[in-house]
Amino acid sequence: MDYIPEPIKIFIVEDDPVYQKLLRYIAELNPDHVVKVFANGKDCIAHLNENPAVITLDYSLPDMTGDQVLKAIKSNNPETNVIVVSSQDDINTAVHLLKVGAYDYITKDQETRERLLNSINNAKKNVSLKQEISQLREEIGEKYEFEKSIIGESPAIQKVFELLAKAIKTNITVSITGETGTGKEVVAKAIHYNSERKKNPFVAVNIAAIPDNLIESELFGHEKGAFTGALARRKGKFEEADGGTIFLDEIGEMDINLQAKLLRVIQERELNRIGGNEAVKFDVRILVATHKNLAEEVKNGNFREDLFYRLQGIPVELPPLRDRDKDILLIAKHLLNTFSKENNLGKVSISREAQTKLLKYGYPGNVRELKSVIELAAVMCDNNEIQEEDITFNSLEKEGQFLMDEMTLREYTFKIIRHFLNKHDNNVLLVASKLDIGKSSIYRYLKEMEDEGI
Repeated sequence: MDYIPEPIKIFIVEDDPVYQKLLRYIAELNPDHVVKVFANGKDCIAHLNENPAVITLDYSLPDMTGDQVLKAIKSNNPETNVIVVSSQDDINTAVHLLKVGAYDYITKDQETRERLLNSINNAKKNVSLKQEISQLREEIGEKYEFEKSIIGESPAIQKVFELLAKAIKTNITVSITGETGTGKEVVAKAIHYNSERKKNPFVAVNIAAIPDNLIESELFGHEKGAFTGALARRKGKFEEADGGTIFLDEIGEMDINLQAKLLRVIQERELNRIGGNEAVKFDVRILVATHKNLAEEVKNGNFREDLFYRLQGIPVELPPLRDRDKDILLIAKHLLNTFSKENNLGKVSISREAQTKLLKYGYPGNVRELKSVIELAAVMCDNNEIQEEDITFNSLEKEGQFLMDEMTLREYTFKIIRHFLNKHDNNVLLVASKLDIGKSSIYRYLKEMEDEGI
């Protein structure tokens, strides 16, 4: 959807009839402006429910001071841009008003017309940007409605929907687990954009992708000069997410020493930037994800028990794609339609034989792998229909798919031993160690395989 700007509503608050006409004339030079004029502060305040984008405010009014009117405007309409127009060329007054929320300060002189035009135009850009961001957030919110972002009808995914419906009602922490490629970040975004925080930032941090020596600065920020290369103050991800949601992906990869600092920050809801003494308050909802079993990590001493319980919240376990029955075809068709539209391929379908092949595969890479398979097939197919031969699974199929074949335990054993021998250059001693069996057993199996032509 293209962004369509809304008309700009401007209030003029001025008791001088001559200046009132001048300011109105300047504001109405653009026919897209909807202008209203008020001769005193109280009348302006009474109409703030109309949500003007810009207000030009005379600093000297008969009923209220400029400070009082500005305070009332910012209290009721904090997003409104207030341009103070005053006969006083007082630098101290100007600085004070800008500090308490005025957008600009203009003196009444021969340059008023040009300065006011520039100020209104700049304020309009600010308003238009906020409107565009708001519209984009609404569109993103629609995109991440559960039924649109998480495709599926299987019992396994319906259980996830039930938990997500509970998660969006409060600010409780949510811990998302599942194999790589199951869509943990998609679920995190769905939680955020369906919650009361949806109009505020969603900040995702992949802990595994950040070097250990940089994670603290990335999360909590730093002050200028805190370390070599810290040339300016920098906000961390927790400050960036203030009012919204922070998503800590692969939380199980965090160094155990930093886990103690994260625990304190979460408990206190305040942080200290590296090199700083000032406590910075923040308000964020925390979502975490990992492909690891954190309970096992706690037992093994790799994850703090107190942090584990602090982050547990509502546990949401995403099922692997192989456990989602015919969701595979629903997701495949959704991915195909999206890819086809983005690349102007027209309507592309999947033949019955190709569907059967898709259903038989085990998808060790889950939805991420299915996306790759479908996009390649869409490019390779002829006549806008994906055939069985257009579907190509990567080399992981040989390692992950064989368990779906119907074989005897003995045949499986042969296949496992052959796989490990190929992988480790026929090093029998190493393979025996990895499979926890004796060398003689491997030699015996090799002889049987050779005798049977396997």
